[in-house]
Amino acid sequence: MRLVLVCCLAVLLAGCASSPSSDGAASPLQLAAAGPEAALPSPEITADRLIAADGAVLPLRQWLPPGTTRAVVLALHGFNDYSNAFAAPAALWAEHGIATYAYDQRGFGRAPGRGLWPGERRLAGDAATALMLLQRRHPGTPVYLLGESMGGAVAILAALGRGDGPAPEVAGVILVAPAVWGRQDMNFIERAGLWLANLMPAVRWSESVLPVRITPSDNIPMLRAYSADPLVIRDTRADAVNGLVDLMSAAQSAAPWLDVPLLLLYGERDEIVPRAAMARFVEGLPGRARQRQRVALYPDGYHMLLRDLDQAVPIADVAAWIAAPRVSGAATAALPSGLDGNARARFAGQKGQIEAAMH
Repeated sequence: MRLVLVCCLAVLLAGCASSPSSDGAASPLQLAAAGPEAALPSPEITADRLIAADGAVLPLRQWLPPGTTRAVVLALHGFNDYSNAFAAPAALWAEHGIATYAYDQRGFGRAPGRGLWPGERRLAGDAATALMLLQRRHPGTPVYLLGESMGGAVAILAALGRGDGPAPEVAGVILVAPAVWGRQDMNFIERAGLWLANLMPAVRWSESVLPVRITPSDNIPMLRAYSADPLVIRDTRADAVNGLVDLMSAAQSAAPWLDVPLLLLYGERDEIVPRAAMARFVEGLPGRARQRQRVALYPDGYHMLLRDLDQAVPIADVAAWIAAPRVSGAATAALPSGLDGNARARFAGQKGQIEAAMH
């Protein structure tokens, strides 16, 4: 995401244009026009799929605790990733009585429209539908919404009812390196690159054309497996990049309305979501909700916090925050890592310096 401009320009200069996906996937308009409403199947969660409000079938994974389910997490994956992103943390959360459900979001993994951008309202609407279904499946059990990277942006909009339906009831929202780098934090050249991408929406860019490399995690074996996974998208359409930036812009602008119990995790070594954009988002969170919201800053954390070599620390923080006793919605215990102690102050103190460096 941070190299959107470089990606778009590199592909345009290389002339690597391509046609839309040829795998038979439906377009977003075709997905929405699934026939008369009465003919559509009812939304449903089964062992391996989420049937969305419009009848779209989204592959689903679930990791259930061996004993009593004390809490439920709906986990939303990042851009070009898919539901398997949560295999490692979900297995550990299950040991704490936390059930985790994750589905392939539209356009990703094995979901319909692979490689095509489905639109932020549809993505948020699917999350709201899944939350409603999980609450029915687990009555009386607190249900949390977790989003990683792009999934974090989707989670923000879903929690605020910005999808195709009302705002869902959630016990809390967990944002892991949320994608909140919107156009408002991009300079003129970066915005110009996105404008150029609009001229050729079907052009695809790939990491192989980038002159610069980024490090999403220090877990090299995991990154090798990730790169070899056929369900991970590697060639990204320019219009999908623009759709992602629109989503990130909407998520960042939504910060003042995110008046919910919240846990936000961010790594200081994150090379994907700029520090200044994250600082602006944290600064924009509603002051009235501060007692119910925790922000943790991990000095050795990368963008893929839950899959880093030090993944056990943020994974344990999430489990502890979910399990902590609450007074008026506020968790009463600090995170086990202690990294939520001065994170807000560190973001606020460095915001101006980082913005100056970016521009």
